[in-house]
Amino acid sequence: MIAPAVPQRLAAPAPGWTDSVDFVVIGSGIAGLTAALRLRSAGSVLVVTKDVIASGSTQWAQGGIAAALGPGDTPEDHLQDTLVAGAGLCDVEAVRALVTEGPAAVRELIDLGARFDESAAGVLSLTREGGHHRNRIAHAGGDATGAEIERALVDAVTRADDIRIIEHALVLDLLTAADGAVAGVTLHVMGEGQLDGVGAIRCRAVVLASGGMGQIYAATTNPSVSTGDGMALALRAGAKIRDLEFVQFHPTVLWLGKSAKGQQPLVSEAVRGEGAVLVDHEGKRFMQGQHELADLAPRDVVAKAIMRQMLASGKDHMLLDARHFGDEKWRVRFPTILASCRSHGIDPVRELIPVAPACHYSSGGVWTDLQGRTSVPGLYACGEVACTGVHGANRLASNSLLEGLVFARRIAVLLAQDLPEFREPIEDDRVAGLVDADVVPELQRVMTIGAGVIRSAPGLAEAAGAVAKLIEQTPGEPGTPAWEATNLVTVGSALIAAAHAREESRGSHWREDHPDRDDSAWLGGLDITLAGQNDAARPVTAFAGRDFPSDAEIANHG
Repeated sequence: MIAPAVPQRLAAPAPGWTDSVDFVVIGSGIAGLTAALRLRSAGSVLVVTKDVIASGSTQWAQGGIAAALGPGDTPEDHLQDTLVAGAGLCDVEAVRALVTEGPAAVRELIDLGARFDESAAGVLSLTREGGHHRNRIAHAGGDATGAEIERALVDAVTRADDIRIIEHALVLDLLTAADGAVAGVTLHVMGEGQLDGVGAIRCRAVVLASGGMGQIYAATTNPSVSTGDGMALALRAGAKIRDLEFVQFHPTVLWLGKSAKGQQPLVSEAVRGEGAVLVDHEGKRFMQGQHELADLAPRDVVAKAIMRQMLASGKDHMLLDARHFGDEKWRVRFPTILASCRSHGIDPVRELIPVAPACHYSSGGVWTDLQGRTSVPGLYACGEVACTGVHGANRLASNSLLEGLVFARRIAVLLAQDLPEFREPIEDDRVAGLVDADVVPELQRVMTIGAGVIRSAPGLAEAAGAVAKLIEQTPGEPGTPAWEATNLVTVGSALIAAAHAREESRGSHWREDHPDRDDSAWLGGLDITLAGQNDAARPVTAFAGRDFPSDAEIANHG
């Protein structure tokens, strides 16, 4: 399979204005805002976000944030559950950093003003989700955890006089020095005071916290801004992307019919954590016997089980039964999900909830070390855009918010200790290009069919050929729709290449033609880079072997 060629940089007008700051933070979710708050002690900070500062994926997180905060729970227990969910590909030291630093990081969020749910006795309420053997999920507003965390962080950032914010701005590409290190960014601002149009900002370091790429698929839980901009920018700058084939499809997304597209309502895993069960159209439970945790098995197990039931029955969705909760529990514990279901004509108090898997989270992303450094000097990454090694082949539920929190803090500590110099940007002589924004619906259809929950070599090859044809269509005109479309095509091409290269099934990567996990050949990550070819570039993959724990070591860990 030949990977499609993609533009080496985005076609855009020359910068009409310039600025300078120590740190540019791209993204305004939990990772970006935490980084911004902590970087203030090291220098001046600018936060750039595509929409308003409170937009992005963090506000949509329903379930909660996982940390060993309850009696009897330990970081070692949390580590064990994370390693098992990651199906042999987690970086143990990255996970150890996450689980040991996580409790203090959550307590700092509380000190910052985040209001988590408590019992009548004033003790933090903790629940359980898929893959967890203990109650360790802290939640807020029942099922509005992300919104509450985002509220607290936005409030803190907007009160900080030493943090600048540019909203409604899309970062286009990195400015680089002669040695390839970061020298700044170019961005397009859609009318922000005196700043408008394309500009250039010089800086010492760029922190990518731009979120995921869910809009690459026809149905996703991600908001419309999740178009893979950070991953595409990093690829064009020469950065390594790792494990992009591991796309987590959330098993229980509200099914709204065959024609539903774009962002779909999530039915949080916490609903199953509180006792809801999956049933087929005959009312029979089907998760029992498939995993020791049954309906609370890791997400990849549940998503595959639902897909198997759908394929065997010819149905396009399965059902979630939480009728035994009763009206009061639904209103108190899951008010957001209750309102969402009822707005679509479903009353979960009295009816079964139709659900199906949809794209939810990218476990892979821009490769980083334990301090958030990428393979490009001066470029750092945290949150969903990054691959820290924490998630392996499948993210453990509610570890995403914690990862953004912990690794943003680590980046800030590093930069305070080792502040990069300003570098002189060189002229970017790579050939620029754009794809037309009109290709996005077809791209989403192609990715869903060929690189979705179930994959195969023929399907991935067909998807690669279809994407190549989309790129060859009439070039797009500079502007946000075409820039986003080009980013989606770039990331989609890389994902297809990685999914084709990994000839096994592991975690959230399911190959029909290679249905078994193969530790003898694939116990490691896949790195993706762009290789330049004349006026375009092609994604290439390379196996990155590491010392990963065996199943026996995972089982005996701690």
